[in-house]
Amino acid sequence: MIAIAELFALAATLAAAAAVHEARPHLLVARLPQPASAPEDPPADPLTWLGRTRPGRRLGGPSARSALDGAGWSVEPSRFAGVRLAGAGLGVLFGVIVPFPGPLVAPLLAVAGARLPLFVAGRAARRRQAAMNAEIPQLLDLLAAGSSAGLAAPLALRRAIDGIHGPLAEQLRKVLDDVDLGARWRDRLRALADHAQLPDLTKAVATLTRTESLGSSLADSTRELAVAVRSARRAAVTERARTAPVKMLFPLVFLVLPAFLLLTVVPVLLTTLESIR
Repeated sequence: MIAIAELFALAATLAAAAAVHEARPHLLVARLPQPASAPEDPPADPLTWLGRTRPGRRLGGPSARSALDGAGWSVEPSRFAGVRLAGAGLGVLFGVIVPFPGPLVAPLLAVAGARLPLFVAGRAARRRQAAMNAEIPQLLDLLAAGSSAGLAAPLALRRAIDGIHGPLAEQLRKVLDDVDLGARWRDRLRALADHAQLPDLTKAVATLTRTESLGSSLADSTRELAVAVRSARRAAVTERARTAPVKMLFPLVFLVLPAFLLLTVVPVLLTTLESIR
């Protein structure tokens, strides 16, 4: 009996030792500091969620991305697509609520609601492009002044950016940030000119790169280009002023003249007819 009890005690001791050996890694892991869990992404708002659906992805294609890029809006493409999809839904809802023929024009209202954000972004892009185009002559003058002070083309460009304000200055600062990270300033300026699609900016970039490559005078080139740009813009404004009378002919004949006849000739005719009777 004593031998059997000793065997049971030995077996229990071995089992306890095995349990401790198995639990030791788990105890060590439990004592070690656990890495902090990654923060969960915030839940998407309803417009972003709509933009991530299949119809929203179709509305957030290249045209929407180019419109956002041209307008300079810091809006996610999925959120912009959600706005377009919500506009289409509101157009359909308005067509269904309005009495006849509202349901018939509901598809047209849906298309109009989806196209409205693109229209607004396009107008913002045109205003931004016009603002960039208006800053080019001042940029050329500042480049000429910096080059006359003995600065090279990259340094003259850095000093010129500090003197202008607006979307062109923002784009040029992004170019310089990329240059600081190792990009070639000629390539980045050419990419900016191609993206902006402004002829005067393309000429300015070509002048900068040509003078830097050939070693010619940047001050003379930019000064001549600034004079040429201002002369071309002055001629364009004069041409638009000359075409103004022709454009005013349509409202004059079809809007102003009928109103003038209604206010002057018709009362006289009515008075004459009444006097004849």
